[in-house]
Amino acid sequence: MALKAMNVNVSVYVGMRYWYPFTEEAIEQLVVLPLYPQFSISTTGSSIRVLQHIFREDVYLSRLPVSAILSWYQRQGYICSMADLIKEELERFEKARRGLFAYRMVEDAGDPYKDQMEECVYLIMQELKSKGIGNDHTLAYQSRVGPVQWLKPYTDEVLVELGQKGVKSLLVVPISEHIETLEEIDMEYKHLALESGIKNWGRVPALGCTSSFITDLADAVVEALPSAKALSASREAAEETNYEPVRYLVKLFFCSILAIVLLLLRPKVVFAFRNRLL
Repeated sequence: MALKAMNVNVSVYVGMRYWYPFTEEAIEQLVVLPLYPQFSISTTGSSIRVLQHIFREDVYLSRLPVSAILSWYQRQGYICSMADLIKEELERFEKARRGLFAYRMVEDAGDPYKDQMEECVYLIMQELKSKGIGNDHTLAYQSRVGPVQWLKPYTDEVLVELGQKGVKSLLVVPISEHIETLEEIDMEYKHLALESGIKNWGRVPALGCTSSFITDLADAVVEALPSAKALSASREAAEETNYEPVRYLVKLFFCSILAIVLLLLRPKVVFAFRNRLL
């Protein structure tokens, strides 16, 4: 609706990475807009790789101009919309003196996700300060599974630590919203927080379809349109770059042979060679 209001005539399809409709079933689009604010190799990265593979294997799709928005956590519409939600919830939850920004966890393996999340929290807090809100805040990561090293600090450990420090009121801000993470916050972490001595517990609602947020995403799509290009063209350019050193060596080899032949055919060289034989 927001795009139509801008007189942009496009069709929008929803594609998900781990549930129906899968990404590979929703590939008829000009601009790919992952619904992850921050970029991660395991979310946006894996979705883009699937699309690239499908597009390059199909003759028609490989010629279809495509652009991808890799992240949008820093966009003003998103930051302002999150700050507005937090402000509204704080006004209803007057006793909160600290906010906990909860992010979905990824493996700690050099992913840009962590830096982008920290910048996102900073931008939101700056926007809140401009609205006269200066509550303390903590950043934590949730939903770790398995024995691998995940991003820290872990939310469960942070909740216990805040309780031990005497924090009595806590408002949780889920940044990476997902049914699994919201359920974890509302049930498991709430129970742990109350057990740890935190008396007042609240959660900022999911951003959803806030008009300022949706309009800003529509702007992001419009801004990405001019950069769209066919994946086949990108692949050809990449292949040309990869083969350039080989082509250079081949040219150098044959040019060297040609130079030797021309040198030998010069009259002085031929005459000197004949006299030497005689």
